[in-house]
Amino acid sequence: MTHAPRPLKGLRVVEFSHMVMGPTCGLVLADLGADVVKVEPAPDGDKTRRLPGSGAGFFGTYNRNKRSISVNLKSAEGLEFATSLVRASDVLLENFSAGVLDRLGLGYDAMQKINPGLVYCALKGFLSGPYEQRAALDEVVQMMGGLAYMTGPKGCPLRAGASINDVMGGLFGVISIQAALLERQRTGKGAFVRSGLFENNVFLVAQHMVQYRQTGVPATPMPERISAWAVYDVFDTSDNEKIFVGVVSDKQWTQFCNAFSLSDLLQNKEFRTNAERVLCRDTFIPRIRQMFLGRELSQVVTICERIGVPFAPILRPDQLFDDPHVNYPGATVEITLSNGMRAMVPALPVEYNGFRPGLHRGLPQIGEHNDDIANELGYSDEKLKSLRPFLGTS
Repeated sequence: MTHAPRPLKGLRVVEFSHMVMGPTCGLVLADLGADVVKVEPAPDGDKTRRLPGSGAGFFGTYNRNKRSISVNLKSAEGLEFATSLVRASDVLLENFSAGVLDRLGLGYDAMQKINPGLVYCALKGFLSGPYEQRAALDEVVQMMGGLAYMTGPKGCPLRAGASINDVMGGLFGVISIQAALLERQRTGKGAFVRSGLFENNVFLVAQHMVQYRQTGVPATPMPERISAWAVYDVFDTSDNEKIFVGVVSDKQWTQFCNAFSLSDLLQNKEFRTNAERVLCRDTFIPRIRQMFLGRELSQVVTICERIGVPFAPILRPDQLFDDPHVNYPGATVEITLSNGMRAMVPALPVEYNGFRPGLHRGLPQIGEHNDDIANELGYSDEKLKSLRPFLGTS
């Protein structure tokens, strides 16, 4: 646990969510100190808890620092309990398919009537427009939004290797929520805000859209692009490792050549500026590749770090558990996963007054906080006892 500042302490958030986009939004608010109450279906809880394969890390990554209640929202009693919680909250966030919460009686119009100061955040596949009712996944919006085209080689669209739109969509939800809360301080009124998965993806590729308008030439997929810098590649080393090196200024070019015994390249007038070097890449890149093949990865890292040239060994995600920067105090938080294993997971990637937001509550069990929330809402012991069958607890 940590004593790092919690700037959103005192803010209560009701989270109706699953998968990644909604839980990410709730996670950021929870890490910053908000009391985030995750509403799970009774009795089995969020299906994300049981995803296999590439989804096995979803729940453990995005649900720390939250409380959990399990509720049968299709029962009158369960719906009343959830509604009471919304009435006593500052924020509601949800990322279910269009119309799901409306059909349950928990849509914005209904909730705004019982809590005029509520900030209601809906995280959806698409914002207003012709696609608004479509179902969406990160893959769907990457494919139709140009990101998969830019990531893979020409003719082979490739999904990015992380849920980048889901995560960023959640972050844009947080931004909207915080802006609405600030506005509420002036007006006393809540707001209805939305974040869209597709629109997030389009925002990510906007630079390539504008590039086309600026140059008249469609952007080329990243593996086949003409780089803006002459040395901006992945290279092999003598110990069968790989490293990315980027030389992004003329000063760095001089430092790079001198440090790696390539000073003769500095004498070539065709290589004086980066713009000129880009046109001559085929002339000197084979020489640089051969040079790296004569050095071990550790040697290359040491030299690049000394001269300040951008570099990056190519690592798998599982190797990050051994990375000294990732393991710097405060950079991770330790949680207990559903399989009982203790794991260090990345903290929120921000510092607040010198502190990374930390852990103040582990992953919740399904409905772990049913009684606590009921007591806070003023339920008597007798009423709570009659409510328990609809909460998935005995």
